[in-house]
Amino acid sequence: MADVIVVGGGPTGLMLAGELRLAGVRVVVLERLTEPTGQSRGRGLHARSVEMMDQRGLLDRFLAVSEKFQAGGLFGGIVKPWPDLLDTAHPYGLATPQPVTERLLEERAVELGAEIRRACEVVGLSQDEDGVTVELADGTRARSRYLVGCDGGRSTVRKLLGVGFPGEPAKVETLLGDMELTADPATVAAVVEEVRRTQLRFGAVPDVDGNEGVYRIVVPADGVSEDRTAAPTLEEFKEQLRAWAATDLGAHSPRWLSRFGDATRQAERYRTGRVLLAGDAAHIHPPTGGQGLNLGMQDAFNLGWKLAAEVNGWAPEGLLDSYHSERHPVGAGVLDNTRAQITLLGTDPGAAALRELFSKLMDFEEVNRYVTGIITAVDVRYDFGEGHELLGRRMRDVKLKRGRLYELMHGGRGLLLDGTGRLSVEGWADRVDHVVDVSEELDVPAVLLRPDGHVAWVGDDQRDLIGRLPTWFGAAVG
Repeated sequence: MADVIVVGGGPTGLMLAGELRLAGVRVVVLERLTEPTGQSRGRGLHARSVEMMDQRGLLDRFLAVSEKFQAGGLFGGIVKPWPDLLDTAHPYGLATPQPVTERLLEERAVELGAEIRRACEVVGLSQDEDGVTVELADGTRARSRYLVGCDGGRSTVRKLLGVGFPGEPAKVETLLGDMELTADPATVAAVVEEVRRTQLRFGAVPDVDGNEGVYRIVVPADGVSEDRTAAPTLEEFKEQLRAWAATDLGAHSPRWLSRFGDATRQAERYRTGRVLLAGDAAHIHPPTGGQGLNLGMQDAFNLGWKLAAEVNGWAPEGLLDSYHSERHPVGAGVLDNTRAQITLLGTDPGAAALRELFSKLMDFEEVNRYVTGIITAVDVRYDFGEGHELLGRRMRDVKLKRGRLYELMHGGRGLLLDGTGRLSVEGWADRVDHVVDVSEELDVPAVLLRPDGHVAWVGDDQRDLIGRLPTWFGAAVG
């Protein structure tokens, strides 16, 4: 019996598998597909996800196959220069095709000992006080102590649990796909510039892998389809291209075609007993701002160490439930900002006026920084109660006298960064690393970081520290 079954082998599930394996948890990933689709719905990592890769020692792998980008205030089609003084040592995103992200995360998970099983479709689920049993489409069964559904917006796990998924259905639909165009690049650019004067849901972007003549096409659909699981045809794309641009740009030889709507929904609860939900299984929203893939990976980063603590027997009461209490509000915030962006992308005069006003507001540095912080998730702060302004925030990478902060976090453990040299984590040393070092960028005597990098305590008093350690790291041993 595995400790944890992860249903779904996309970025969220693979990120979670790696996090669990760092803590020695036996994890099996069940993926319905026989092989990766090659589709690249998510095209990059925002700054917070870049930080996460650095915290786990994976950033060099991503940098080797990605291009950095800076698109400050990428909100509702409004692009401004990257703001100064964003609270991160990684003020950029990475243009990384989703298949590449999945490959790198899968390689890492397998290196750490995760088992990936493909062609395994979950069709049944039950749980008792000791574990969870899943039934597969081939009639076999698998059992684990816990299970996490990372199986997308149409999540089978969520449906089997009977968890409500309230929200709004799609009102508009957009076609998305990669295909070849015979039109020359100058013509494509001119057409896009003209159409986007009035329709921001239209675009043609050169292939991120540099394949000549291949473009990522985005174009409004003709209404909302009855069966959104059915992929559009190339002719549908060409018809809509002609409708909006008076030319189909010579579209041919599609790599893949899909459609997405502006439906916005969120699971009522992220945990039901021994079963949890993460990624699109827990929330769906329009792809405006490119937040979906990142939000799911960040769910996994929050959940992984908590679930591992539960499996390994040292989790304090309520730790696993804090996954819902921390991530559900973050997901709700993303749903709200995508609702706002869809309004800004409208074609009616009111939307145009609102977009013009919002664009002027974003010329103010503080507004630009605020909006960019929302999209990149570097502004996320969990509610840890009253205390220092750093409490609940994730700590950016800071330079130390003997290296960098994130270099100390590759193992996925808690960390006491002690600038006083007088503190101790005795009794918790099996869960928390103690590093005596100082940083000119950090104006506090010491900080206690959770494995996900969020600040759990600030101070210099040993008794105060001992009072806080059990909240996140359980009872002392020895």
